[in-house]
Amino acid sequence: MTPSGALVKLSRFTSGKAFNAMQSRRQVVLITGGSRGIGAAVAQLAAKRGYDVAITYRAEHEAAEEVLAACRDAGAKAVACRGDVAIEADVVRLFDEAEAALGPVSHVVNNAGITGKSGKLAQTAVETIQACIDINVLGALWVAREAARRLPKSPDDGAKTIVNISSVAASLGSPNEYVWYAASKGAIDSLTVGMAKELAPEGIRVNAVSPGMTKTDIHERSTQDAGRVERLRPHIPLGRIGEPGEVAEAVLFLMSDAAAYITGANIPVSGGR
Repeated sequence: MTPSGALVKLSRFTSGKAFNAMQSRRQVVLITGGSRGIGAAVAQLAAKRGYDVAITYRAEHEAAEEVLAACRDAGAKAVACRGDVAIEADVVRLFDEAEAALGPVSHVVNNAGITGKSGKLAQTAVETIQACIDINVLGALWVAREAARRLPKSPDDGAKTIVNISSVAASLGSPNEYVWYAASKGAIDSLTVGMAKELAPEGIRVNAVSPGMTKTDIHERSTQDAGRVERLRPHIPLGRIGEPGEVAEAVLFLMSDAAAYITGANIPVSGGR
């Protein structure tokens, strides 16, 4: 389609004044757990693609500042908001701070999550399971609920999306490692389908990305088995571990107009596993 053809198509849905305003307004993405790993990769790629960026973090202030610096170097406005997504009041405040600094949020990447130390479910402490469910399930629900309340409802406001970060663990089950984490990501898959149908009439698209084994520090945090990654590599059809940037590309695709007719989808980024 030619650029002029794109303008004609858009003008069917927006007035000239609204279209010009939409073109001049930078979209804002809020990324939970954006100080490291996949969240940090999404933040930096979004900045390069023209979004202003708000990231949330719980404790790693220095890492968050490094992500902000990279986003600003890419030409974006960027802010880091400290809080715990497992606490409902914190989630409300995180959205408030992001909006005060950058303007209305148009995209939310529901990424914050933990695994806890790996092991068999029968031997896993209740505190490990509770912390995982609090952040991965309740936290994701609080963020999705606040996004549903905050994202613009007018078609003149451009693309509006929620991208949930799930995991292929939801279908693999993660036996002998972290079944509770796999169960928490199964909840994210259900959340994605339900919210996609619920918010579609408001023009808000909701999708998920399910990473497989990815080069982040979550592996070092979750296990004392130094050879775990290499032990699992043969089970990946593509024969290698994924990069955070490869997951970020899928997230940015789902946020973009190229995915305008996609909602309720779950894209595995797992090397075929």
